[in-house]
Amino acid sequence: MSENTNRPGVWPCLRYQDPEAARRFLAGVLGFVETATFRDADGRIEHAELSWPEGGGVMYGPLTGESAALSTVETYVCTADPDAVHRRAVAAGARIVRELMDTDYGSRDVSIVDPEGNVWAFGTYRGA
Repeated sequence: MSENTNRPGVWPCLRYQDPEAARRFLAGVLGFVETATFRDADGRIEHAELSWPEGGGVMYGPLTGESAALSTVETYVCTADPDAVHRRAVAAGARIVRELMDTDYGSRDVSIVDPEGNVWAFGTYRGA
């Protein structure tokens, strides 16, 4: 089995009542890149993948069935420029739940809420 080091090994998966609005926010505002979108016969998103330009990615789709009873999650995204993400979010009118800050462990972080209440944290900390 060959290993593809360019792809994440763990995928945060999010469910949205309005996957199209999620796509517009995640790609158009936060800066993710659309890598795959699968639609049903009516053109609705069934499954989609977004990559983060600096590595990693997320999957998302519609909130249906059993997933409708689950809670949202916070997703942390490593970035060299959280200030740029913050500027785009503010310009788009997004809700900032934790303003830009420098942490005690050397990261610069900001947390932003997407249109359906999922919290996205962006920071320079890349893990231990």
